[in-house]
Amino acid sequence: MYDIILDTLKDGIRLLPFLLITYIIMEYMEHKMSAHTRHVVQASGRFGPLIGSIAGIFPQCGFSAAAASFYAGRVISRGTLIAIFLSTSDEMLPVLISQKAPVNMILSILGMKLVIGMIAGFLVDLVFSSGKKAPEPEMDIHHMCEHDHCHCEEGILKSAVVHTAQIFFFIILISFILNLVIALIGEDSLSQIILNRPVIGAVISGIVGLIPNCAASVIITQLYLDGAMSFGSMMAGLLVGAGVGLIVLYRSNDSVRENLRITGILYGIGVAAGIAIDFLGITL
Repeated sequence: MYDIILDTLKDGIRLLPFLLITYIIMEYMEHKMSAHTRHVVQASGRFGPLIGSIAGIFPQCGFSAAAASFYAGRVISRGTLIAIFLSTSDEMLPVLISQKAPVNMILSILGMKLVIGMIAGFLVDLVFSSGKKAPEPEMDIHHMCEHDHCHCEEGILKSAVVHTAQIFFFIILISFILNLVIALIGEDSLSQIILNRPVIGAVISGIVGLIPNCAASVIITQLYLDGAMSFGSMMAGLLVGAGVGLIVLYRSNDSVRENLRITGILYGIGVAAGIAIDFLGITL
């Protein structure tokens, strides 16, 4: 147990500087880009899924939450909302960067999320097309951020430190649990249990991705980097994961049936894409 705790702390502390630097850069981007991005998405019209999927890959605080609010007011289409949810990176990007993942891996994951989100968004709009209602007053993105406790309004450095502390805690906790499980079961046995069942892995990962918290994307990304999950299973969870977007959707959109339908579409597309990736043998 002592060795497990020591190894976990060593691994986590080595990541701390990279996490902090990453979040400082990301917070700077958020403060400079968020308002402009909102206006572009709102004005995108029939090209909403294209613009939404591109905007979604940038790790902007609360953007999926703002998109849910826009959809509730029919400012954006259902396909645009799905595109944003599927492409949203949440905490995947800082975890990959802090773990020194290869640049081509990071770009490939972001690119796949973008393409899948865009195609799915256009298909959803084609199948479930409906007229837009008059736009309702938009909710400020900094207000939406409060749901994720990201302290966007309190300055770049403080927000970066808070985010770093949150994710550092999750990484330490997840790494400790993984190290403990590996010590008890054995690394080979653990990998075989998950990696030999790609369909089940994608289904389970998609369920984890539905958790409206940054912990979900941290868990999924960490499992993949530790070799305990296939690439397709990871993609399923990361595609389904929309941060706090689903919480805001259920709060701001009155139709529970419609919200459940959107959740089902999001889950189905994410899991289907993950299974297809594993079936095609795509790896990074």
